Amino acid sequence: MAMELHADSTLKLAQAVLKTEAQSILDLLPRLDESFVRACDFLLHCQGRVVVTGMGKSGHIGSKIAATLASTGTPAFFVHPGEASHGDLGMITPTDVVLALSNSGETDEILTIVPLIRRQAVPLIAMTGNPNSSLGREASVHLDISVKEEACPLGLAPTSSTTATLAMGDALAVALLEARGFTADDFARSHPGGRLGRRLLLHVADIMHKNQRIPRVSEDAPMAQALMEITKKGLGMTTITDPQGQLLGVYTDGDLRRNLDQGMNVHDIRIGDVMTRQCKAARPDMLAVEALKLMEDHAISALPVVDAQGQLLGAIHMHDLLVAGVV
Repeated sequence: MAMELHADSTLKLAQAVLKTEAQSILDLLPRLDESFVRACDFLLHCQGRVVVTGMGKSGHIGSKIAATLASTGTPAFFVHPGEASHGDLGMITPTDVVLALSNSGETDEILTIVPLIRRQAVPLIAMTGNPNSSLGREASVHLDISVKEEACPLGLAPTSSTTATLAMGDALAVALLEARGFTADDFARSHPGGRLGRRLLLHVADIMHKNQRIPRVSEDAPMAQALMEITKKGLGMTTITDPQGQLLGVYTDGDLRRNLDQGMNVHDIRIGDVMTRQCKAARPDMLAVEALKLMEDHAISALPVVDAQGQLLGAIHMHDLLVAGVV
């Protein structure tokens, strides 16, 4: 049978899906009551791990919820309920909390392991669309994630229900994050290999040019020497320091272009006469992402790095941030 896509009807259907799923999330708001607080309390005081379980689409959502909890300070992992009844139930210990997902609340694979969970006196948090279901009645705490309708035109494919479940899981994770005082640094430590981790953990001192790689000349240096230093060190600028290493100013290739446009004879000038004295500078303990913002805010591509007393310690270029994955 030939298939044909009609733009108008396709867009209308997509809009209807998003509206239906958005409404399913909004419908959760009045259900955030004492049960939600009790669920958070169980999870916050869990001495072991949060064990998330669910079948089918609920299982996929459960995996994501477990990952979100783990990355925001609540140790968690996902256990497939079918595998749990064939040995994986040994992963659940008396210090854990179980979070079980089932839209119907009648998923056989989950109900099979519920008596074993309860036998260990492990708190059971259920997220279902039916508070009066078997799972809802057995749970220590029940969170209602029921929806008026699925976004699927056939009313069959889990769409609104999985969206609502995922949103409720996010609400739990963020509430726990706040309760634990979880910080951006904590988050970065659990994501050290990603760009986010680099943005949050990398400091200027980790990537700045040091020692002989710092472009620097004295205040009395002729312009020719300063230009050679800019070219040799490849940072598009040179710092100017006093004999004790205090930063006096900077001179950039942009400054050179402006001086040439003004008709200045650069061959007869010492660098101290044309340098920028009130220049921007980074500190070594500054986050690399903060240095990036400083460069972007002031439309500059390189910064000297100084300590609290203004002693020159290094230099950093936008390219260094790009290589480090901060940009």
